[in-house]
Amino acid sequence: MRYKTPVLKKDQPDDSYKFRALPKPSGAYPYHLSIQDVIPDISHNKMIFHMVGDTGSVRSPDFQEKVVGQMVGQYQHTSENDRPQFLFHLGDVVYNHGEASQYQRQFFDPYKLYPGPVFAIAGNHDSDVNPDVAAYSSLDAFMTVFCDTAPHPVAFSGGSERKSMIQPNVYWTLTTPLANIIGMHSNVPKFGIVTDEQKNWLKEELKTADRERPGKALILCIHHAPYSADVNHGSSIPMITLLEPVFAETGVRPDIVFSGHVHNYQRLKRNYPEGKPVCFIVAGGGGYDELHAVASVEDNRFTNENPLFDGVDLEGYCDDKHGFLKVTLEKTDKGLTLTGNYYAVPHPNTPGTDVTATLEDTFTIEI
Repeated sequence: MRYKTPVLKKDQPDDSYKFRALPKPSGAYPYHLSIQDVIPDISHNKMIFHMVGDTGSVRSPDFQEKVVGQMVGQYQHTSENDRPQFLFHLGDVVYNHGEASQYQRQFFDPYKLYPGPVFAIAGNHDSDVNPDVAAYSSLDAFMTVFCDTAPHPVAFSGGSERKSMIQPNVYWTLTTPLANIIGMHSNVPKFGIVTDEQKNWLKEELKTADRERPGKALILCIHHAPYSADVNHGSSIPMITLLEPVFAETGVRPDIVFSGHVHNYQRLKRNYPEGKPVCFIVAGGGGYDELHAVASVEDNRFTNENPLFDGVDLEGYCDDKHGFLKVTLEKTDKGLTLTGNYYAVPHPNTPGTDVTATLEDTFTIEI
């Protein structure tokens, strides 16, 4: 029997010493990027985008290629009204230490045929530094690829036609006609660390985005999953004790929270004594070859006995196949609706991308 709640992995060492100083922002505070600066003709009535995390792999590109192939197929074989317009990456683009030398093999080559722009938050692996490689600073390559001041060819892309993205910082907000998407940076340690400076920025971003409701959804993205039932990481107490007090202090909760870090798909719901519940999605099965199973209740390495988990339920998961999300925001006469579809990619013992993704889970949120 599997857990139906978040879990904690017992006896985990403190690795907060792995924290890395953040690079200087490439843009101005409060670090907003309008999607119209990248996609000028984005619709004001319907927006569709992919979401995926943990796509890089140091051992085998097979699973990543299959996932990317299916996302490309949704561009090529769907009507214009249902076609995705961009990808929002939930971190861990490149394993294991964010080296520039790995970006061609782990990002530019696999995404060569992906037609849309790619936005991203950085994961712990993107932010780490390889001690065996000539000196470079945390996130140097990520900043070059995703946080440029203008689109440029990337020198270490292997001649890719994909140019650099123009995000203003490693934590930033993508403003769109139908949503404000807040992207956080949770650094290198296993359970994440967020600085007070970023915490204060988050408070202001939540309050600013809340003023645009209900016309716009409020979406929060952070690499380290606050709530999880997996066997590799389990839930992140630092992320829970960061986010929940901020939600309480500001009086603002997002409509949905997306994370990666855990290599599977999970849909959890956090109920509150007052107000609407919040959906927490884990979508970190984007290509790294090792998947993380949901923990068994008989496994004594885990526990769900923590008051921070009160009111949180695991409502759906897929832990044995890689996959990706297709998110749709649509404005109707009744208001704004967010629909998420999780597509799982099977694991045939054949090379290449000749597989067909299956719809594993669907959820809908009325904004």
